[in-house]
Amino acid sequence: MSMERTAARILVDQLVLQGVDRVFCVPGESFLAVLDALHDTPEIELVTCRHEGGAAMMAEAYGKLTGRPGVLFCSRGPGATNASSGLHVGFQDSTPMLMFIGQNPRDVMTREAFQEIDYRRMFGTQAKAVLQLDDAARTAEYVTRAFQLALNGRPGPVVIPLPEDMLTDKAISMDGRRAVAPCNGPTTTVIADVRAALAAAVRPVVMLGGSGWNSDAVAAVRRFAEKSDLPVAASFRRQDLIDNLSSSYIGEIGLGVNPKLAETVKNADLLLVIGARLGEIGTNGYTIMETPCPVQRLIHVYAGADEIGHVYQPEIGIVSNPATFALALAADGPVTGVWGAHREKARADYVAWTAPRTSPGAIQMCEIMAWLDQNLPADTIYTNGAGNFTVWLHRFHRYRQFGTQVAPICGSMGYGIPAAIAAKFARPDATVICIAGDGDFQMTCTELATACAHGLKIRILILNNGMLGTIRMHQERHYPARVSGTDLSAGNPDFTAFAKAYGAYGERVEKTEDFAAAFARADAHDGPSVLEIMIDPEALTPAASLSQIRAAALG
Repeated sequence: MSMERTAARILVDQLVLQGVDRVFCVPGESFLAVLDALHDTPEIELVTCRHEGGAAMMAEAYGKLTGRPGVLFCSRGPGATNASSGLHVGFQDSTPMLMFIGQNPRDVMTREAFQEIDYRRMFGTQAKAVLQLDDAARTAEYVTRAFQLALNGRPGPVVIPLPEDMLTDKAISMDGRRAVAPCNGPTTTVIADVRAALAAAVRPVVMLGGSGWNSDAVAAVRRFAEKSDLPVAASFRRQDLIDNLSSSYIGEIGLGVNPKLAETVKNADLLLVIGARLGEIGTNGYTIMETPCPVQRLIHVYAGADEIGHVYQPEIGIVSNPATFALALAADGPVTGVWGAHREKARADYVAWTAPRTSPGAIQMCEIMAWLDQNLPADTIYTNGAGNFTVWLHRFHRYRQFGTQVAPICGSMGYGIPAAIAAKFARPDATVICIAGDGDFQMTCTELATACAHGLKIRILILNNGMLGTIRMHQERHYPARVSGTDLSAGNPDFTAFAKAYGAYGERVEKTEDFAAAFARADAHDGPSVLEIMIDPEALTPAASLSQIRAAALG
C-alpha cells in the first residue's frame, strides 16, 4: 500500500502485515493515536493489562510460544520503567519481542520534560536495538527492521520509542515485507565433522537449549538420540526440548543441578551443545567446563555468531538456527558408538534424582505433581515465576511435548501468571497450569483481572509457605536463625478471597488427599481458578527441611 496515512496508521498496518494478532498494553496518553488506529483494526486484539510489567511478560511469553515477536505498547517514563522487568526476561531468554513506548513530543525532548527518558541509554544493554522513530515517512522501514532484528541470529527484544506528536504526522509510505529469520544452516561438511566427532567419543553428552526450535526439530533430535543411544541433557528451563520419558533424557542443567549430572558433563569427552547460550545457570556457575578452553571437545551450535567463543572456545563452532541444525544432523540417520553403558548410567541417575520424596507436613507436592502428570494431557502448558517452589515442578514433573514449559531463564518473580494468560491466548485449547509461590504470586496478581476480563481458563496453584522461600533458604545457610525480611505470613492475604473478589474460583487445600477433588472443582469453573496449597514452612526443599538447613549451618 502506498497512500497518505498517519504514522500510527502505518504502524498498525505493519503489525497486521507481520501477522500480529494480539498486542498487550497498559494504555497511555502518549500513544493515543495508536490506540485509535487499533480501534479500526479487527485483525488485532488489544489486551489491556493492569501493570506494564505484567503486560511485558505476556508479550514475552507470547513470543516464546509462537516464535514470532510478542508486541507490547506502554507509556513513557514510569510505564516504560515498569515494563523493563519483562524486557529483561526477553533479553536473557532470547525471545523475539517488540516494545513500543509512547515518547515525549519532539519539541520538548532533551529538556528533561515530563516523564522524559533517553531510551537509547536506558535500554541499550537490555535490547538488541533501540530505534526511536522521529519521521513518520520511515515508520514502515523502522517497524520492518525491528521485526527482522528481533528474529535474526540470537532472537531478542527491540525497543521502539514513538514521539507522541510524530504519530499524528501524515506521510506517503510503502508497506514493508513480512520479516523471516534468515536460514543459516550447517554445511554438509560440518555435519560430517560433527557425526565423526560423535562416533569417536566414548562419553558424549548432547545439551539442548535456547530458542528457535520447532516441533519437527524436537521430534527429529529425539529420534536421532534414541537410535544413537546418546544421553541428552536440557539447559535451564528448556526441559520440553525432549520428552522426559525418553531413555536418552538425563536431566536439566540448571539451578540445583543433580550433582551426578554435573559430574557426567564434567567427565564427558565430547559436548555437543545445540542452541544453548552456555550462560551462568546452564553451566552450573561456569563449572562444568574450564574457561576459556574446555577439557572436553566442545561443539557449539548457536544462531548468533557473537556467542560462539564468548565464554568457552569450541573445537567446532557452528552458526546455525538450532532447529535447522537438528534436522540436518538427524537426516543421515543414527551414529553408532560405545557409549551405551554411559547413557544408561546417566539415565539411572536422573530417575533416582527425580524419585518422589516425603516432605514435612500434610501436603506432599511430589504426590500432587504425580497426580497432575497422570491426569492432565501431555500437551498441558506449565508456567511459573521464580522461587524454591519451582523445584517441585521442574524436578518432579515430566515434560512430554515441545512448548509446554514457559518459564523465565532470567529467574524473574511474577512471571507465571502473565505467562499463563499469554499461553491461553496462544493455545486456547490447551490446559494451562501456573505454579506460583505466595511471594511470587503477589508480584503480578493483579493480572488475575486480565484473565477474568477475557474469561481465560487458567489454573493457578499457589504454594503458600508464608515466606520468600529461596531467600530464606540462603539466609538460613549463611545467617542461621536470624530471620530478616523473608517472613510473609503476617501480611499475606486470604488468597481464595482475593481470587473470588476478581471473579475467579478460589479454594484452599490443606491435605494432599483433598487436592484431586479441589482441582476438579476448580477445573469445572469457566474462567480463572486459584487453588491455595498450604505448604508446611519446614518443606523448604526436597533435600532438606528448614530446620535441617539451619542445624547444618550452626554446625
